[in-house]
Amino acid sequence: MNPQTISTPQAADAGTASAIPIPNPLCEQPDFSVPAEMVAVLDELITHYPRKRSASLMLLHAVEERYGYVSRQAVEWIAARLELAPINVYELVTFYPMFHRQPTGRFHLRICRTLSCALRDSYKIHDHFCRKLGLDPHGHGAQTSKDGMFTVEFVECLASCGTAPVIQCNDTFHEEVTLEKADKILEGCK
Repeated sequence: MNPQTISTPQAADAGTASAIPIPNPLCEQPDFSVPAEMVAVLDELITHYPRKRSASLMLLHAVEERYGYVSRQAVEWIAARLELAPINVYELVTFYPMFHRQPTGRFHLRICRTLSCALRDSYKIHDHFCRKLGLDPHGHGAQTSKDGMFTVEFVECLASCGTAPVIQCNDTFHEEVTLEKADKILEGCK
């Protein structure tokens, strides 16, 4: 069976070999390669763990930091390095929201959507950013502007409920954000 397809129960019952593709939201990165100096650092890092598998998250973070996202080729490379099946790495990438499966914009706007922020208009701020950047305010997941400059996404708690609504632009934290402050955040992104 092709690893990118699964047989449906209906197909098995009917005795046919019908298959449907497995959804794979990981981007392709055909030119993916890890420089020798990074390989050396990661190989040394692996030795700090009792089992190679335990280093999975650290390797994913290192790849995300260097490339900005985790591609299918990166998952396969990490799996090979840790002597795992690719699914063992893929399940981490798809479970943890801090890993991006597609390239993000130069400026990554994370808008908290949990209760305190939602009550203080974080949904209006998300809508405002999306409309200003030509994105779908009703779209799910991270969306990147056509010019590749901005990625906008809702996230769960940014841990500052007392200063809601909260936004994180790359590594900069913004509290008590209004629509006017949201515009200033965009203007400051150069």
